[in-house]
Amino acid sequence: MPRHKSAEKRVRQNKKRALRNKAAKTRIKGVTKELHQATDPEQVKKSLVECMSLLDRASKKSLMHRRTVDRTKSRLAKLANKVAAGPKQK
Repeated sequence: MPRHKSAEKRVRQNKKRALRNKAAKTRIKGVTKELHQATDPEQVKKSLVECMSLLDRASKKSLMHRRTVDRTKSRLAKLANKVAAGPKQK
């Protein structure tokens, strides 16, 4: 239990921020999952753009570390390129 007014305020602020951060991270996870499950190249492209945008915003707001975002974006782009190329011919 906080003993000071400023500590009480800090608890309230932390709760709000935690909810906001959780919502943003959940949205990123949902879009990423959508991208992983997509098979249509157009849908993959659309999901990739949305995912990149969300990741950039998360990085900008220090929700995720910059290098974590860069690594994730790289892996998603690699996956999207693989889907866009289609099945390999034998």
